[in-house]
Amino acid sequence: MRKQFLIGLAVAAIAAYSCTDGFGVVRIIALSYAAEAGYAPQASNEREIKVTATLQNIPNEAEIWDFQVIMETHTKALNDDLTKSLVLIADGKQYLPVGWEGAPPGGHHRKGLLRFKAIAPQPRSMELQIRLTDDASPRSFKWLLK
Repeated sequence: MRKQFLIGLAVAAIAAYSCTDGFGVVRIIALSYAAEAGYAPQASNEREIKVTATLQNIPNEAEIWDFQVIMETHTKALNDDLTKSLVLIADGKQYLPVGWEGAPPGGHHRKGLLRFKAIAPQPRSMELQIRLTDDASPRSFKWLLK
């Protein structure tokens, strides 16, 4: 019994360590909460650039919707202007971002919030498309809202 407990504890510790990026266990809890809310992080790892997008909580009364975007690479600088490289698609219409709050262009790691004006009425689903330099086609991230 004690051996099983210790093995379980070791597995949990390894899982927590593998998910650390300065936030540790808090990140695991946040990912779990996001998955329960239906807004799980989505990742695309293509052309030596990993992009992770997460739809943040969007209450009905919100005026602005936020998407957390994280980009990581070890081969080239991330110089894209994200307000021009991304589009939100909902109910067949395209929406451009109203701003980016995060790391400026350059470097190998960028993280921030991409902001869009809230869409009313709230769509059933939405798609965030990201087309970075050298991308032949956009990366697509989709969420069901209702």
